[in-house]
Amino acid sequence: MAIDIESSEKKTKRKGKDLRVSASEKRLINATQVDVNQLMPLKYKWAWEHYDNGCANHWMPTEVAMNKDIEIWKSDQLTDAERHVIMRNLGFFSTAESLVGNNLVLAIFKHITNAECRQYLLRQAFEEAVHSHTFLYVVESLGLDEGEVFNMYNEVPAIARKDAFEMELTKEVLDPDFSTETFEGAQALLKNLIGFYLIMEGIFFYTGFVMILSFHRRNLMKGIGEQFQYILRDESIHLNFGIDLINGIKAENPHLWTDEFQQQMVDRVRESVELEIAYAEDCLPNGVLGLNADLFRDYVQHVADRRLERIGLPVQYNSNNPFPWMSETMDLAKEKNFFETRVTEYQTGGKLDWD
Repeated sequence: MAIDIESSEKKTKRKGKDLRVSASEKRLINATQVDVNQLMPLKYKWAWEHYDNGCANHWMPTEVAMNKDIEIWKSDQLTDAERHVIMRNLGFFSTAESLVGNNLVLAIFKHITNAECRQYLLRQAFEEAVHSHTFLYVVESLGLDEGEVFNMYNEVPAIARKDAFEMELTKEVLDPDFSTETFEGAQALLKNLIGFYLIMEGIFFYTGFVMILSFHRRNLMKGIGEQFQYILRDESIHLNFGIDLINGIKAENPHLWTDEFQQQMVDRVRESVELEIAYAEDCLPNGVLGLNADLFRDYVQHVADRRLERIGLPVQYNSNNPFPWMSETMDLAKEKNFFETRVTEYQTGGKLDWD
């Protein structure tokens, strides 16, 4: 989408008030004027690029045919262990996507004071709703027990611990008296962003992506696999936006990035890695699809190191990637030619060509 930035320099009047905001006045948090989402002039062009790319990837789950998945699910082609993997991932993702959406709408949006970032957050909130729709669509298509799937966050300890880890971050920012104008408040928001973008979307989702796309590689449950491909494409942009936002806040507020805070964030990532490994063990108690919990220990550690690097924190594990077949899609090395399915047909005008 072409934007005439020069024309945006003109004054906009409302009730005699000059609403023009210069680029120098714009800040990611604690801006002086946030009564309107004034996009012009764009200061954080990376935020608009993420918004534009998100729009280019628009999709709906009902576009994906589930006939073959239904046939396979009702047959004896899947083992009990394979069904367990699918059910566990549907149970986790159905809750996790709503947690991310709630955090965006109820916590983050209020405290991010830049208009172009808010524009992206609105787009991301819609995508989280689409993802939640996806799991409802899958559950209804396969005729699964809705109560079993959507209540796993209460009944499966490995899922409950991950969800509780994230909800603790949201609770702090949702306090009615919360403000980012204090040092402690600004650090709390930064902790929330690291928890939800870097950990929830950057670590907690990736074990499930490997498992479900492993079925897709074997021509099993390809409808679910295709939808996870769409979700993975969305999540890659969410993660990149979140990392740019975190690094931007760090640059504008270097006093927040204390040695103590950095160590706290490293410790949180290490805690999340153990939670994710426990989740992998719960999904794969005996191994399936050539996968086992030991491989996921290496993989989760490998992914965590990549996330830490991108916000300037030291790597912790130096583990190898045991799933090289997922490196292009999962490790975010590049974001064009993402998939070999019709998902790529939704690219327009060279979108996602970020090399």
